[in-house]
Amino acid sequence: MSAETDIDRGRSAFQEHRWTEARRRFRDADERGGLPAADLERLATAEILTGAGTTGLDTLTRSHEEYLVMGDVESAARCAGWMGMQLMFFGEQARAGGWFARGQRLVDEMAEPGAVQGLLLLPEGLGKLYGGDPAGALHAFSRVAEFGQRFHDRDLSALGLLGTAQATLMLGHPDKGLKMFDEVMVAVTAGELSAIPSGIIYCAVIGNCHLAFDLERALEWTAALDRWCSARPDMVSFSGQCQAHRAELFMLHGAWDEALMAAGAAQGLSVKGDPQALYGAYYQQGEVERLSGKLDDAEASYKQAARTGYEPQPGLALLWLARGNAHQAQAMIRRAADAADLATRRNMLPALVEIELAASDPEAARRGVQELEVMARECPTSMVRAFAGQAVGALRLATGDAAAATQPLREAWRLWLELGVPYEAARCRVLIGSACRALGDETSALMDFEAAQAELLELGAAPAAAWAAALTREGNSGAKGPLSPRETEVLRLVASGQGNRAIAAELYLSEKTVARHISNIFLKLGLSSRAAATRYAFEHGLAG
Repeated sequence: MSAETDIDRGRSAFQEHRWTEARRRFRDADERGGLPAADLERLATAEILTGAGTTGLDTLTRSHEEYLVMGDVESAARCAGWMGMQLMFFGEQARAGGWFARGQRLVDEMAEPGAVQGLLLLPEGLGKLYGGDPAGALHAFSRVAEFGQRFHDRDLSALGLLGTAQATLMLGHPDKGLKMFDEVMVAVTAGELSAIPSGIIYCAVIGNCHLAFDLERALEWTAALDRWCSARPDMVSFSGQCQAHRAELFMLHGAWDEALMAAGAAQGLSVKGDPQALYGAYYQQGEVERLSGKLDDAEASYKQAARTGYEPQPGLALLWLARGNAHQAQAMIRRAADAADLATRRNMLPALVEIELAASDPEAARRGVQELEVMARECPTSMVRAFAGQAVGALRLATGDAAAATQPLREAWRLWLELGVPYEAARCRVLIGSACRALGDETSALMDFEAAQAELLELGAAPAAAWAAALTREGNSGAKGPLSPRETEVLRLVASGQGNRAIAAELYLSEKTVARHISNIFLKLGLSSRAAATRYAFEHGLAG
């Protein structure tokens, strides 16, 4: 087969998003006699998308040099700009800066302006966006979009609009920013953009939807990203980020085993060539572990997430709260929230309110509640309204106004149920039960506590289930605890030192059934070992 034939087939495969074949065809042609600069650029893209990032950057460098030999300064500058962008994604800031500087030097040599000038404004916009200057970022990204429109560059126009939307969100205009995200996604889902800008936009839009607590949009665009990645099965770049976003949705919807599987897949893909997936992969794993009561495992996952340079908040602060150190959690969440941009701070508000109440600082909690109420007025998505209502109710309950707490808590509970977020729905129901108890309605309180405990046990949320169980016991002092008679009998035998096989023989059960009973005992009591269960049995008069 001739080199020309390989090049033609490589171009066809590239056009049809068959990246592995495109890479092979172009490589074969390159070995036979070299590739034109444009095909080297295509080969670099295919290599980057299939996880060969280092090789792809080398190939892109060759494309840049070939364009210079040809005298095509604008294309050489474009390669330099994308080299800088890719190096930024790989965390190599110094090299990225060098390539951006080279690209700008080439632009300065151009006789006429071109779209590449807009491309080289992207790092300025990103620097301002993540450096605490969203107004400056808005100006920079608006200029990017203008260059895209002026020179009919759809990729550049879309990236400019994406940055404009992110800056708008950070300036405190979530509803306006989210509508801009919808607009930019029209171009992506219509297939108008090339692969790398499409992937950047998909992942950025979904991340910002989560940041703004717009679960409906996040779900819709994650499903679209999943379809996009599935249609390109050999693509590594962006596939890991897709799995991390799926993990977050699984976690919110109570499918925690599936969330851990998606997080694990994201971790694997981050190593294979999608480093941007690393933070979300480990953060979401840590969230599931924290809610399950595996606090040491959660801390290890958060530390892995922190290696990316992003702080694992608010999960890490909530971890310290779960360990019973409310003051450390308070110091941590206050520092993180005060240092964050407005959009990120708002994302931390539900955790901030919870921690301030646990640390017995209702005034600080009140300020957080007021911020959430403002956000709910500006962007009344169901999830924002649910968080705001739950925070209002929790504050009123903590400050002795149980009657006023009931309505916002019930409205928040209804919203959580509609959104399909069972963990928050169950926690909200515990607060409703506490309000009923404070108002003297013990029957309704016990009903809410028991229902919430059952939901939390089904999720595997051991600490929250133990909280609901403790409140149930407060209203039922004659009971031995939350265990069924069979579970109590199993606990008694565990406390006597018997193993699962001996317990199964004594109670005429299978070992599998005994193991399930012990797992339920651990969940209901918030325990993690047979030694802890034995101690509990002796402390509560259940051994003998």
